[in-house]
Order: sequence, then C-alpha cells, then structure tokens
Amino acid sequence: MIPGATAVIATLRARGIPFRFMTNTTIYCRYTLLDRIRSMGFALEIDELYSATFVAARYLREHAARSYYPLLLPDAQLEFSGIEIDEEAPEYVVVGDMGASFNFARLNRAFRALMNGAKLIALHKKRHWRTSDGIYLDAGPFVMALEYAAETNAVVVGKPSAAYFKMVLDDLNQPPERVAMVGDDIEIDVRGAKLMGMQGWLVRTGRFRKEDLGRGIWPDRVLESIADLLGEE
Repeated sequence: MIPGATAVIATLRARGIPFRFMTNTTIYCRYTLLDRIRSMGFALEIDELYSATFVAARYLREHAARSYYPLLLPDAQLEFSGIEIDEEAPEYVVVGDMGASFNFARLNRAFRALMNGAKLIALHKKRHWRTSDGIYLDAGPFVMALEYAAETNAVVVGKPSAAYFKMVLDDLNQPPERVAMVGDDIEIDVRGAKLMGMQGWLVRTGRFRKEDLGRGIWPDRVLESIADLLGEE
C-alpha cells in the first residue's frame, strides 16, 4: 500500500471527481482483483475497475466468439465464462502472463491453433516486470514469439491500446483533454495516454526508475506518489 493512496480515492469521490482504475494485470479475473483491492482498504465498485482480462473477454464476446485457447492462469480464465476452451481448433488464442507455467507444449499448441486460423489476442505486450526478487519476463516476449512463428499480428487489448483508453473515456463520459492518466509506467501509462490526447502524470513509485525520464517521453507532471494529488486544487 502506498501511503495516502486510499485517502486520494476517498477525496476524489467526496469531491465528485470521476475516476477509474486501469490495470494490465493478467493473472486475476476482475472480481478477484476487486477483492484484493478492497482488502487493502480501497472503497471501490466493480464498474470502477478495468483490467486487461475483462477487456479481452469483452472483446471476444463482442465478436461472438465461441471458443478460445488460453495462455492464462486459472483465475484469469474465470473472466471468460461461457466461452469454451478448445485446445485443438479454437477461434482465438489469448495470451497473458503465466510466469513459470509457460512451457513449450503450451506455446506449440497455441502456435498450431494460429496456423489453423485462430486469431491472436494479447492482453498486453509488456517486455518485463520488476519485483523485490528481481526482473522477470512478462507476456510480451511470448506474444512476439507467436507473432513471429505464425506470421501474424496480435490484437493488443490492454494498455496502451487506444481501444482500452477509449472504453474508459466513454465510461467516464469525458473528452480526453479533461482526463489525466496517473501511472508508474512511462511507456504504457504516460505515452499511451498522451497519444490519446490525455495528460500523462508519472508517479515515482512502483515501476518508475530515474532513467525513465531520459527516454524522450515527457510527462505532463511528475509526482512523488499518488498522495501528492491531495495537495492539488
């Protein structure tokens, strides 16, 4: 928990300032993620939370998908209830983060499905992520391996996809210039928001590293943490 974060959300709600949580987390369905967020002290409703798994499942339903092959952990698959898992001839292959559960057999099954005409859906294409134990491969390298092998391009549904940002902007019923994206990732949060005409506010917590400020992407604001918003008028 970042000190002051729950107070920021409570203040936004008290002032009538609309907000949404956007995450590329791919290991949980949205309801599990909501429970985890609430357990940390946030007063949050399900309609205020957007996740890459939710957006991917919504995409499949909007395209009347009947089957898919998941490169997803079991909890994330709960988001896709009602869409059949097919390991042989799915209509879609959906790739998220599986950590150590990625293996050759799973990837090759996905590759064969793509060669048989399945469409490739990527929850995101982040290269890596950092933890207290060090740096780890994220889903992006596996997505790109499948793209290369099957000679196809994935539909990316998570940040920084324009469709994801537009979905949230439509929900907020606000034009882009009236919205700020507050995040710790200079590329997918700040750059993605600015490409949509939103402001990108970078926080020096989480994924932030000082070298991020030398990558040619210029945040509209740099905050020590989200708690700095309590001083904004």
